[in-house]
Amino acid sequence: MERRKGVIYAVITAGLWGFLAIALKVASRYVDSVTIVWFRFTLAFSILFVYHLIKRPGELKILVRPPVTLVIAAVALTWNYVGFMLGIEYTTPANTQIIVQMGPITLALIGIIFFREKMNLSQMIGFGLTIIGLIFFYHNQLKLIFGAEAAYNKGFIFTLSAAFSWAVYGTLQKKLVTKYSTSSLNLFIYGVPVILLFPFAHPETLAHLDWGWWILMVALGLNTLIAYGSVALALKYLEASRVSIILVMNPIITFITMAILGYLEVSWIAAEKFSAATVLGALIVLIGAVMVIRKKRNPSSVSE
Repeated sequence: MERRKGVIYAVITAGLWGFLAIALKVASRYVDSVTIVWFRFTLAFSILFVYHLIKRPGELKILVRPPVTLVIAAVALTWNYVGFMLGIEYTTPANTQIIVQMGPITLALIGIIFFREKMNLSQMIGFGLTIIGLIFFYHNQLKLIFGAEAAYNKGFIFTLSAAFSWAVYGTLQKKLVTKYSTSSLNLFIYGVPVILLFPFAHPETLAHLDWGWWILMVALGLNTLIAYGSVALALKYLEASRVSIILVMNPIITFITMAILGYLEVSWIAAEKFSAATVLGALIVLIGAVMVIRKKRNPSSVSE
């Protein structure tokens, strides 16, 4: 039963993240990247703080005396959000969704290297495929964006750094959920970026948005609250490797949605530039990622 809960929570997160990159790209037309990230965390923290104030006041003490690992996790997630947002700003939703898959892969490798989890032949092949696929994808995308190589390279680096910082967050979160409730952990994790990013944010720009853009911004904030609440619960009920396998599928949602939007020729987001080679590279990355983070089931284990 717990395993089923973990799968459901991971699927919810994958779905929300699948559409997130597209919504962020649209929002960046009128609001700068740091302000978007700051607002998302501010809204998520405010809602969670009120919830704890009413339902779980005792857990508010984590804001005063957090463990060091939680502080590091919060800082890592802060950069994950900023780096991913800047990656979207400089490239495209589909590009960032492929590059950021290095996050789940790195999370799996951390388990193998630092926690002495065994790496089998399939995982070794998968890691090689991921690197080859990422290089292939990167090289062919550069051919499609002639004249915008500098921006793409910036976006690539920002997104890659976001992926690595997410792996740090994921590793620490997996350890923390065994000692603290997921809601209390997220309360602190959401609060740290509000403070760290405030000096660089421009909240005054939000006052000039009309109601449609406000709906989008609120949706982005709720996405933070629901998606990371769900992934925290998924990590509580399911192995990190299995959670990662589900999460690595969210780029497919982004690719399909962007292809549909391109076919419809909508005006509110630029169409993605795909070629057969870039799609092949993306598929190789995803296949390799699944091979890396997939663990063989124990034959004697029983499904729940």
